[in-house]
Amino acid sequence: MNDRNPVIALLGRRIRLAVIGGGPGSFIGPIHRMAARLDDRYDIVAGVLSSDPQRSVAAGLAMGLAPDRCHPDLATLLAAETQRPDGIDAVAIMTPNDGHFPAAMAALEHGFDVICDKPMTNTLAEAQTLLEKVQASGRVFCLTHNYSGYPMVRQARTMVADGQLGEIRLVQVEYVQGGRAKPGPGRVAWKADPARGGPSLVMGDIGTHAHQLLRFISGLEVGEVAAELGCVVPERSAHDFAGVLLRMAGGARGSFWVTQAAAGVENGLRIRVSGSRGSLEWQQEHPQVLDFKPLDAPAQRLTPRGPGALPLALRGTRVAAGHPEGFPEAFANLYSDAAEAIAARRAGQRPDPLALHFPNAHDGWMGMRFVDAVIRSAQAGGAWTAA
Repeated sequence: MNDRNPVIALLGRRIRLAVIGGGPGSFIGPIHRMAARLDDRYDIVAGVLSSDPQRSVAAGLAMGLAPDRCHPDLATLLAAETQRPDGIDAVAIMTPNDGHFPAAMAALEHGFDVICDKPMTNTLAEAQTLLEKVQASGRVFCLTHNYSGYPMVRQARTMVADGQLGEIRLVQVEYVQGGRAKPGPGRVAWKADPARGGPSLVMGDIGTHAHQLLRFISGLEVGEVAAELGCVVPERSAHDFAGVLLRMAGGARGSFWVTQAAAGVENGLRIRVSGSRGSLEWQQEHPQVLDFKPLDAPAQRLTPRGPGALPLALRGTRVAAGHPEGFPEAFANLYSDAAEAIAARRAGQRPDPLALHFPNAHDGWMGMRFVDAVIRSAQAGGAWTAA
């Protein structure tokens, strides 16, 4: 990551950010706030930290926010910040899933740029509406599929786009976790409630990540799916497993497997993309390594800032070669890219093209199209279904 702060260069200050959700007990909230601060692009100045008004205000005070910027609810925050001469520029949304759509729509209506946790919405209809709102507003919308922030994932994207793999023929992605291997709703109970977590627990929680990573690296869209979706843990109703065959646009074939019920597994996100000239393999639990296996040549192991690192990958790393970076830093790469896009929009300038690789509202819409197609295919007994 460049030492120069392009946000301050453009605006003369950091971006003023409000956080929505992610308060006491949240896993993802502190990650978002850490990511926003890491590269000095944002000042977190306001927030709604809980759906309970008193807890929200108390959590904001505990974070060190000014008392008049610790708000009991989103409507109050947006109304107050719109009137301030030093009001916010953007909101970061990290509520339960059912809060993403209304919060994003309200923020855009008030003229603010948006950073939103995944999935973008709970339904395809909401995703369509939100995409149209983003396009009409001209505002920046960043969707935090953070795995696309890893340097070696960005290296893989560039290598595929540059043609180093040739014509893409095969794609395989799996996201295997064990956090729901035991019966019961799991640590975060709201995720198992379809009204809050969406129509498919496993697809909304980790399936959207795997789908976005597949698209991000391969540059291909899913054309059709043949899916099985359901539960492998007895007495569970919320989906904990999905297996999908893929027909990609352009003729490539693939497979997609996600579960949260693999006992003992931690966070096994893995992808392989194979073309006519070679293959790439990446694993989230060993994110510093990208394996490149060219046809009829020795295999190569690529690392951040190592030999062969490309500009998009170099942009995403902050330390010297051989020093590990991980999950929070990948999140921070998306926040930093979004900050540059927001600052450039506000300054009436074009951002660095390398800053425009963060997932956006179109990606969120494509994710919900995929989830919808998987559900419809599974309901039809695994029939091939357009995505």
